Amino acid sequence: MTETFEIARKNMVINQLRPNRIKEENILTLFETVPKEKYLSNNLEKNCYLDKDLDLTPKRGYLKNLHLAQLIKYSDINENDTVLHIGGLTGYFSVLISALCKELYVIEDDLKLFNMLKNNIANSRKTNIKIFNNKLLDGYPEVSSFDLILIDGPLFKLEENLKKQISSNSGRLVYIKKINENLSKTYKITRNDLSYSSEYLFDVMTKYQIQDKEEIFKF
Repeated sequence: MTETFEIARKNMVINQLRPNRIKEENILTLFETVPKEKYLSNNLEKNCYLDKDLDLTPKRGYLKNLHLAQLIKYSDINENDTVLHIGGLTGYFSVLISALCKELYVIEDDLKLFNMLKNNIANSRKTNIKIFNNKLLDGYPEVSSFDLILIDGPLFKLEENLKKQISSNSGRLVYIKKINENLSKTYKITRNDLSYSSEYLFDVMTKYQIQDKEEIFKF
């Protein structure tokens, strides 16, 4: 079975990533070598390298492999970066990010997912990852000067408190804005002092969301 997964990973890189402008060899190597199946339950692992979302809860899960690769590509992660990953799920995407940065903080609010995340990070033997069972959109203000904040779960509205937690010296925030039930758009915000610029990156077709629409109308 291990050999079957290895073949599936290589085919995923060849058929899903390379033809879609993922050319960075370090990113391709990550996706080819990190065993995604080890971060999933038995009923999901058989589909983990297919070109499809993987549902973990009714509203959350892993985006398609291409979208995860695109998020990493456009985040421009530097080996000296301190990164906040909001929505760690079971740890797979967090481990990919951690291979490219100096220090990674991961937040997950779902207790069942958090327990899986905790076990999987321990098994990965990554020493630069710190995990927290906090509300996702609160961020982690205890550090509050991240070189990069990465949110791979679509949301309707980006909270201002998260923008304030990125470094004032070219800090980035990459997030996915929910447009309607199935369409979302990915943006990168760059901060310089008190000025923020926004850049559209790519579309994401998914039903996922980490924020209910009615939440943004609460006062």
